[in-house]
Amino acid sequence: MAKKILHLLSALLLINMKCVSAAVILQYHHVSEKLPAVTSLSAEQFRAHLNYLKESQFEVLPLDELLESLRKGDTLPTKAVAITFDDGYDNNIEQAAPILEEFNFPYTIFVNPKLIDEQQSYVMTWSQLRQLASQGALIANHSAKHDYLHKRLQGENLEQWKVRISHDISWSEQRIKEEVGHNAKLLAYPYGEFNHDLKELVTSLGFIGIGQHSGAVGVDSDFTRLPRFPASGVYSDLNTLKVKLNSKPFAIADLNYADSVTDNQQPTLVINFKEVNFNPKQFTCYISGQGKGNVEWLDDKQVSVEAVKALPKGRSRYNCTAPAAGESGQFFWFSQPWVIN
Repeated sequence: MAKKILHLLSALLLINMKCVSAAVILQYHHVSEKLPAVTSLSAEQFRAHLNYLKESQFEVLPLDELLESLRKGDTLPTKAVAITFDDGYDNNIEQAAPILEEFNFPYTIFVNPKLIDEQQSYVMTWSQLRQLASQGALIANHSAKHDYLHKRLQGENLEQWKVRISHDISWSEQRIKEEVGHNAKLLAYPYGEFNHDLKELVTSLGFIGIGQHSGAVGVDSDFTRLPRFPASGVYSDLNTLKVKLNSKPFAIADLNYADSVTDNQQPTLVINFKEVNFNPKQFTCYISGQGKGNVEWLDDKQVSVEAVKALPKGRSRYNCTAPAAGESGQFFWFSQPWVIN
């Protein structure tokens, strides 16, 4: 009898550990009513987001600490979330920072050091970033000038590209360390775009790669392409954001696809699940601008996903979800970004 109780307790502990080995990362750009609506939200909307996190007892963690815990396999608070901003716009210190300070929430700002050195008027200065860092902000790498890192220059071969982009990333990290003292080795890909070569390069430099595609993060996530939920523009609606904040990552063993930057307008994605802890019949993938995509289960743990028709040139996504069994209103969520050349 004692052995049965011990076994039951161990099983419950494992279930609980699975529940708290995941988190959500939010991505913002502008907190402003004067700038492009597609990447902005108002101070009132932003305050509403943070108030929801507080009232719903989310634990807002520094991004570097959250990701380090996941990499080590450590447990996290049941409702763990990190807040990030891209590009280091001046409205971050003018509008966002005072609100974040009210709630005492940590956050990360991904910056472009070359643009700061050039004293571009729309980004914060190093002095302002040091001020925010002293208040608990983490300053991290977004490349030197926000270039498309995966693109090669005309006539540039693979090795020449590797040298150039390695210098871009390493130099940017060094400038942040010199000016602010931070050296988190987190790289947010400009425009959220990456390919296999860039992911391999980022890994070789000892960085974690972070995108702009949606989804929760967990111990099984690929740390060369971590997702974040955009929370600005059309994604700032709190009702839909609540669903995303309560989402879970699929337990994925590996992904198979030719490349995320491709000439193929109907790319195939094969997902190999570590475990299928959801109803396969409820697994659905939505294709940018097309609705539901073609989903075919290859065996009990592998599924193939493809667009119904050709994707347009530019950025697209396959967004895959499934209801979490026994947890009302919660969904597993995964996103595959594409750049069609």
